[in-house]
Amino acid sequence: MSINLANKFNTGISPKQFMEGMQRNQEEFQANYDEFSWENDQDREFFESLNHRDDLRVLFLAAEWCGDVVKNAPVVFHALETSGIPTEILILEENFDVMDQFLTMGGRSVPVVIFLDTGGHVLGQWGPRPKHVQQFMIEFKKENSDREAPDYADKMAVVRSQMKEAYGEGADVRAAILKELRELISGF
Repeated sequence: MSINLANKFNTGISPKQFMEGMQRNQEEFQANYDEFSWENDQDREFFESLNHRDDLRVLFLAAEWCGDVVKNAPVVFHALETSGIPTEILILEENFDVMDQFLTMGGRSVPVVIFLDTGGHVLGQWGPRPKHVQQFMIEFKKENSDREAPDYADKMAVVRSQMKEAYGEGADVRAAILKELRELISGF
């Protein structure tokens, strides 16, 4: 069964409204947004080339308290702004009905960037983080399925530290996100 989210069109807010309305992490989010730059012309040209397409829409699940949103959403926002793809932010806490259709390993993780056609049919999704960062969480979940285990929290702290290190600084994570988005969008 394919997912159709046409009923969610025009229920979200713009990326600008999301950024301006943030009560938490706004400074860090804005700094990440402001420091964005295109590392290569091919990425910029790819997203610019999407301006002629009027068949795509994006619903973007986000929460201002989420570190992955603070790191990843500014890059995605720039790519989508450059592409001209209409984008609406759906606040996680107000859209569990959508979130629960896009769980990550059974959990509610954001951001989730949902690409749709104009009829609301889901074409693909990206998130909550670049694959090279997500790999740490995948391995952790495989090896630590018991959330009640006495050492679960300690092991989670270690994996979060590994993920933070994998994010690295600026350009590398931007390049990874843009590459993954390009690959995804090229498929539709």
